[in-house]
Amino acid sequence: MATHGSGPLAGMRVLELAQIMAGPTCGMLLADMGADVIKVEKLPGGDDSRGYRDPRVNGVSAPFLILNRNKRGLALDLKKPQGREVLLRMVKTADVLTENYRAGTLEKFGLGYDVLSQVNPGLIYCAVSGYGRTGPYADKGGFDLIAQGFSGLMSITGEPGGPPLKTGNSVADINAGILAATGILAAYAHKLKTGQGQVVDTSLMEAALQQTYWQAAIYFATGASPGPTGSAHVLTAPYQAFRTADGWINIGGANQANWERIADVLGHPEWKADPRFATNSDRMRNLSALAEAMTAVLATRTRAEWIERFDAAGVPVGPVHSIGEALEHPQTQARGMVVEVDHVEAGRTRGIGCPLHFSATPTVAPQAAPALGQHSRDVLREYGYADGEIDALLAAGAVA
Repeated sequence: MATHGSGPLAGMRVLELAQIMAGPTCGMLLADMGADVIKVEKLPGGDDSRGYRDPRVNGVSAPFLILNRNKRGLALDLKKPQGREVLLRMVKTADVLTENYRAGTLEKFGLGYDVLSQVNPGLIYCAVSGYGRTGPYADKGGFDLIAQGFSGLMSITGEPGGPPLKTGNSVADINAGILAATGILAAYAHKLKTGQGQVVDTSLMEAALQQTYWQAAIYFATGASPGPTGSAHVLTAPYQAFRTADGWINIGGANQANWERIADVLGHPEWKADPRFATNSDRMRNLSALAEAMTAVLATRTRAEWIERFDAAGVPVGPVHSIGEALEHPQTQARGMVVEVDHVEAGRTRGIGCPLHFSATPTVAPQAAPALGQHSRDVLREYGYADGEIDALLAAGAVA
């Protein structure tokens, strides 16, 4: 089946040469929305995330499974001329090609945008790199950890006085994938109007730097670089995690009305006039005293009791879940954010669903990530290769 046939991007064809996380995040979003994403994996070995040993599901990499849903799999050796010829034939009718190689890698194979755009002037070529395709660091490779440090994210993560910390998730990788998908969709809209393709260029560095809006506002306004604030907000209080008798909750007192409701719920209406806490500026200057006073009260009741009380008062509140609690929560399930698929090797597995919902063009029914080269023969037939030609490509090791 050449396309998913449903979703708002039905009819778009994407060749995904990207691997590991950022590029595959982009490709999975596009595939969920109906694009026909053909994952073109390198030989030998395929996507490097296939080699992540733990955890595995019946011998298959769980990290690979979760990021490559709804894609078809083709394995090519681009070092071989036959493999490069296959890719060039596929590019002729593709809408999009994504890659996250170091700058110059595909150019060495004669597969840079200058060549591919001659084959297909309407091609949207999306490059996700460490630092972008221009500037003094354009040739440097990139990793999520390095990007988080470079962007300043690690300097604002953690508790005050503590060492620099990365975020618990791969925020640069994931956001770079989302930015890449956004850029592709903008370029696709332009292509539909003009027939013209172009290069879409984003990076892990920029994806991480984009996450620092509030801290950048402080720096641009004052010339001072803010440091870490734990779970507390850098601009407003109380807006952080608090310990209760049996767990943690987040309380969002992001405006004066909510702060006054919080004081009432906690049984301390006098705090509203306390010179330490009366205004947001007062609370920010006395944040430690505010957190200490609130925690003393919050520790007397359970997480569920406080959530019920704050909800009744209209105060933004929520539990601090473990990953398992978040994934198993009824709201998560109701939004279709956990999906089940049947993989040819791993069997029944679960993954994170598409976070976008459409009323007229629903996202596609989830299909499992491909085994290495699972759809090679079917895809090559679609591009006009006869079975004998495919057998010759297989024998030459250009295709798996």
